[in-house]
Amino acid sequence: MNFNEEIRVLGKGLTAQAIKDKFPNAIMYDDKDFKFYDKSSNVKTIVSPGIPPYNEMILKANNLQSDYDLFDEVMPFSIWISGTNGKTTTTQMCQHILAPYNSVYGGNIGTPLSQLSTEASIWILETSSFTLHYTNIAKPNLYLLLPISEDHITWHGTFKEYEDAKLKPLTLMKEGEIAIIPEKYKDYKSDASKITYKDSDDLCKKFEIDKSKLKFKEPFLLDALLALCSKKIIFNEIDYERINTFTIDEHKVEEFVDNKNRIWVNDSKATNVDATINALVPYKNMNIHIILGGDDKGANLIPLFEYIKSLNIKVYAIGTNSKRIENNCNKYNMKVENCETLENAVKKINKDLVENSVGILSPAASSLDQYKSYAHRGKEFKSLVNNLSKL
Repeated sequence: MNFNEEIRVLGKGLTAQAIKDKFPNAIMYDDKDFKFYDKSSNVKTIVSPGIPPYNEMILKANNLQSDYDLFDEVMPFSIWISGTNGKTTTTQMCQHILAPYNSVYGGNIGTPLSQLSTEASIWILETSSFTLHYTNIAKPNLYLLLPISEDHITWHGTFKEYEDAKLKPLTLMKEGEIAIIPEKYKDYKSDASKITYKDSDDLCKKFEIDKSKLKFKEPFLLDALLALCSKKIIFNEIDYERINTFTIDEHKVEEFVDNKNRIWVNDSKATNVDATINALVPYKNMNIHIILGGDDKGANLIPLFEYIKSLNIKVYAIGTNSKRIENNCNKYNMKVENCETLENAVKKINKDLVENSVGILSPAASSLDQYKSYAHRGKEFKSLVNNLSKL
């Protein structure tokens, strides 16, 4: 690989800066200085994953590639993890269980490919639909695909485009490579060996995994199983002991209690409908007080309301789509209060929370309308709950 090669990079974010560090002759462009870009040139052009396909730079550039394509030549054995929900946790679990075998992890999880060691034996990559959209050369040796549900419609244009991006690695993979995918895609054309699953129990059956030996429950059970499957495929071992030492990150179905010993759940990471539905599974027999709302990215919210309409639930709407949340609740004859802000929602839940109740932040929407990130929103939620006596 020639690190002195002249390449162009669209974008100036984390991924672009990391590429520039590796390729000193790289020239970076953003919307402001794209006017200096030679649109007739066929120089290799790497696209930062956040830039949507309708951006002027994309529409007028040639020879577009992802950073995955850029590092295809030096990429060791690689495991790619994608799907709508659970990518980060599955990636972290895979790294946790494979770390003794000289693995490293990165991609969408925060470490750009250009900063990963090419001396590692395994690259474990959390792979977004944005990156996959621009990837046409690189492919995984093992592809772990979590279920796909509606998300990032504004970026991709349609659910089909989003879904096609997630399935794209299957079209690039070769004989001898393996993909574990939802059964829905069993007929999707690929030269890879496909192992399909209906749900966690089906995956346990196919890999002879005893889920009673695992400390994880849904929605994290499937993530843990896929990590176990990766080690089973590569090293023919099911490592119950090591996977059970993994600790889930903050802001993911994170249960805690307030000063009255009442249960609250910080699930700020749930930025889409499917994530919120999965988060509610452990609490479906309780009286649920849920905070919904934010920037829903144009997603179809109906599946969420179809699911929660039969639960003992009250909704507290916040964010820029709070009115939309309220209207859907009214349509389904559900209890709802339009709180607009997280602080107002926590105050109102505080008055309603009783025995066998749970207060849960699982917004089914992005946080960027009111917060810097889902983590910022989650920390604010926990702070508000922990300081209820002062509100």
